[in-house]
Amino acid sequence: MPGVGNGDRGTAPDQRLAAVVERLDALINWERRKRTAATRFSLEPARDLCARLGDPQRRMRAVHVAGSKGKGSTSALVAAGLRAAGLAEALYTSPHVVHLRERLKLRGRDVGAGLLADCLERSLDARAQALEQGTPAGDATWFDLLTASCFLAAAQQGCAWLVAECGLGGRLDSTNVVDGEVCVITNIELEHQSVLGSTRALIAAEKAGILKRGCTLVTGVPAEDEAGLVIAARARELEVAVLRPLEARWMTATIEERNRVLAGSVLDELGRRGCVGAGGEPLDARLLSPAVRLDARLPGRLEWFSMHGVPVALDGGHVPESVRDALRDLLAQSGASARPVVILGLARDKNLPGILKAVSEAADRVVCTSVGSDLHFTPSEIAQEAAQAGLVAETATTPRTALGRALTLARNGGWVVATGSLYLASSLRPYLTPAPRHPGC
Repeated sequence: MPGVGNGDRGTAPDQRLAAVVERLDALINWERRKRTAATRFSLEPARDLCARLGDPQRRMRAVHVAGSKGKGSTSALVAAGLRAAGLAEALYTSPHVVHLRERLKLRGRDVGAGLLADCLERSLDARAQALEQGTPAGDATWFDLLTASCFLAAAQQGCAWLVAECGLGGRLDSTNVVDGEVCVITNIELEHQSVLGSTRALIAAEKAGILKRGCTLVTGVPAEDEAGLVIAARARELEVAVLRPLEARWMTATIEERNRVLAGSVLDELGRRGCVGAGGEPLDARLLSPAVRLDARLPGRLEWFSMHGVPVALDGGHVPESVRDALRDLLAQSGASARPVVILGLARDKNLPGILKAVSEAADRVVCTSVGSDLHFTPSEIAQEAAQAGLVAETATTPRTALGRALTLARNGGWVVATGSLYLASSLRPYLTPAPRHPGC
């Protein structure tokens, strides 16, 4: 079914989308601003906006995914499993690495420019009306508008299932207008502390805010640590069953194994709840075949490239634990004996000393850069801290020059890893040539 809107049908879809996004970009975009605890007080703007659009999220069954790391990849695997079962599914993730349309995939394909433009126009018009009437949607932000528009597009295209990844936190995230039958909290690490809280327990409380009465939670968070205890208490309060499929081997499992097992557990639980594929068979983890898992990969997550014969890996890890795990897994995948040259760029709200400690465990040299935003550390700031961590550090004013220098340092059998931010991955990706996946991926 084609989307609806008041755009000019004589304009090319990409041009129409660009014009509508220009309107969208005039709104508050917390992905591009310094975030604090005062960033959001209420979910009401997102709720009111969706209500004005007919609550499209309620026309689809949902899986809702939160966590500090792996939530995008786990979401993509669940969606791929639903698609493999012959079900019409939508996948909503953030941020994007290549282009905005990447945030919504309908049956495995990026949403069309025309459809997204139509839905954004409807959402913007609904916000303008709410502003006139003085209702909460008048305060809807950039992410509220995009989220509601993507849910509308998915519903209009007849999707039966929605897999939604939280943008930040959970309780007050725009995606929390959905009622997940199965919810996922992949893990809890110290992140976005100025918004979510200074301890893992406080962060866990925010992420556990996605739980709805009677749903099932699938999680990799250990039952007895400070975050796990908070999650368990909230689950008991809402009569939510908790599944921990990787509890005994979380620390030794690879990132990809964790994501696969969590996603498989979601599909198993949906099958136990009576959900069947197009052929009438109950859903289960067997849907995640190697081919399906390969099709589910997202840009900038443990992604391999090559340039001038040098292997280059991109990963958007931005907390110390995820950077450490990614470097461990990438080293195993590469089969290299040499330590990598690391390109590092990250936002100011990240744990720079902790990330550099993780880097120093796998690498000796780091090329420090920035995507240019004042929200990010400068190359010299990273380099100064890197030297204190015992790393040989150089600076590069742009990601592209950082890539050139890293390739020079890695010649003659070396390799390169860029990490710290999906924005860094996004800025480097256009210059790289995709490479076959390394053995062990």
